[in-house]
Formats: sequence, structure tokens, C-alpha cells
Amino acid sequence: MADDRDRDGTEVAVAEFHKKIKEAFEVFDHESNSTVDVREVGTIIRSLGCCPSEGELHDLIAEVEEEEPTGYIRFEKFLPVMTEVLLERRYRPIPEDILLRAFEVLDPAKRGFLTKGELIKYMTEEGEPFSQEEMEEMLSAAIDPETNSINYKDYITMMVIDEN
Repeated sequence: MADDRDRDGTEVAVAEFHKKIKEAFEVFDHESNSTVDVREVGTIIRSLGCCPSEGELHDLIAEVEEEEPTGYIRFEKFLPVMTEVLLERRYRPIPEDILLRAFEVLDPAKRGFLTKGELIKYMTEEGEPFSQEEMEEMLSAAIDPETNSINYKDYITMMVIDEN
């Protein structure tokens, strides 16, 4: 009996995920032919609340691409892979407290902000570097134009995904 209830709960979750995945996919299916440009896959995945690294995103794309890549991803290949990702809760966002500690490491003086120059340096020269496009996107959202800096507590609050 409990197994039936668990299975029903999973079936409901799968149906809900299928609906969300389809809706997100259709936003980028400009030709209405159940395909999207491979370059849009990251945006679709992130719109579903997942935050894969660039390496993880490339692995996911490789999993859903045709054997002979066409530059497009078909919905019928994307759906089962993305459903599994959501069911397994893969690529969850980093919790707010961990993000705050990461920014505080970059701000040893504990000022509560980083300058635009500091942010660019850290994001393009350390770890998995941001591309120029990613850096511009982050700066447009993060930098206060009046102070030319990022108040990282405000930025974290703005970018954290509420999972409820």
C-alpha cells in the first residue's frame, strides 16, 4: 500500500516536471518543431531551477545531442534526461550562507562590498573563469552604478532561488 502511494507521488512529480520542462522548452522552440538551438539549453535548464557548472552543462548537452550534432536539441531526447535531473535534484543552487562565505573570503577587510575591478579579476582569473558574456551579464545585475561596486549581501539575496 505504501509503495502504491510512493509510486503515485512519483508519478505526480514526473507529470509536473514534464509540464514544466515542456513549457520551458517551448519558449525557445521558435519554429514550433520540438527543437531548440543547442545554445539555449543552458538557459532552459537554469529556468528550471538547476545551476550546473559549464562542464556539467556540456556533459548534459552531449547526452541529449544527436550522434551527428545538428546544432539543435530535440524535445524527445531532452525530456527524459531533464526529468531524471529534476527527480534526482541534481545541480541544486548553492545555499545563501555558502555564497556569503565565498564573497567574504574575497573581502578580507570585511567591507561588505567588492569593487568592479576586484570582481572582474576574481571571476576571470580564478577557478573556472567566466566568459566575457557571463562577466557582462553578472556585472549588469551585480554592480551598483553609483558606487561601481557590488554589495554582495544584497546581490546574494537577489540571486538566490527560493525552492519553496
